[in-house]
Amino acid sequence: MKHLTIIVPNGDNNLPSITGAYEIFTRANAYNKISSKKELFTIQLAGISEKIEFNGGLFTVKPHVNISAVTKTDLIIIPSLNHNYNIALKDNEQLLPWLEKQYANGAEIATICTGAFVLAASGLLDGKSCSTHWSVTENFRSMFPKVNLQVDELITDEKGIYTNGGAYSFLNLMIYLIEKYYDRNTAIYCSKVFQIEMNRNTQSQFAIFTGQKKHDDEMVQLAQSYIEKNLEEKISIGELSSKLNVGRRNFDRRFIKATGNTPVEYSQRVKMEAAKKAFETNRKTINEVMYEVGYSDVKAFREVFRKITGMSPLEYKRKYHKDVVLVA
Repeated sequence: MKHLTIIVPNGDNNLPSITGAYEIFTRANAYNKISSKKELFTIQLAGISEKIEFNGGLFTVKPHVNISAVTKTDLIIIPSLNHNYNIALKDNEQLLPWLEKQYANGAEIATICTGAFVLAASGLLDGKSCSTHWSVTENFRSMFPKVNLQVDELITDEKGIYTNGGAYSFLNLMIYLIEKYYDRNTAIYCSKVFQIEMNRNTQSQFAIFTGQKKHDDEMVQLAQSYIEKNLEEKISIGELSSKLNVGRRNFDRRFIKATGNTPVEYSQRVKMEAAKKAFETNRKTINEVMYEVGYSDVKAFREVFRKITGMSPLEYKRKYHKDVVLVA
């Protein structure tokens, strides 16, 4: 029988991602027992402390064991942390060497949302792909530059490490892991019982792009400001770099270093965020919104919108606007 360890970190972190993981794997175990006469996992909650309080003391979790008692495990799930990462990481430093040892001994590790900060602090994510909640990507990049952050991915799967975009999308990661460890039928069963969509692979439609501003490059800040204030323009990056008296190659290099995006990608994300808000809040047609954000080619607009959000403009409008205007 395999062993599953669900970590209960110190601090007032995210309780649903702990209880949700426990409930879904427990149900998968029960289903597997009916179909194959055996449970796949022994499931344990493991922590550093004997009990941890959540939601200001409203709930208390008592882990089954201390992590020191878990000498060998097959799968580790790290839940979401609160958003005060420095305190959360300091409170859970004892987890890091334990995670490194378990991974070296063959354990696979899955992180939920901001739980990726713990795994990244251990060094196990260096050089690997990683997803986390879209709202914390800028902080994550600055803290862990060696990690290949995948902003739009809902789930990453690389060398026995799984990461997840965040919030309640951890449910999708659980279904993904159930299929990986059990089988497709068990995953479908859990999907139906817990009413979780299967095969979701992006968090793009949920992301709110605010622009990466936590840097000290004044030239890039000026460029960002120009792009954001001139949505209706079809911006030439070459002309923009000339306006700022910077050579194009140097302009691109500094922009990427400061924001994580090329100037073209940044402009596209700003324009598509404005288009999303327009689709959510008013009855304008797709063509009207397209012109407002500086596009004159419907095909090009649709392609960029789908690349950024994972959906067509019409699909997005149908999903997020109550009174949909279907005229394209």
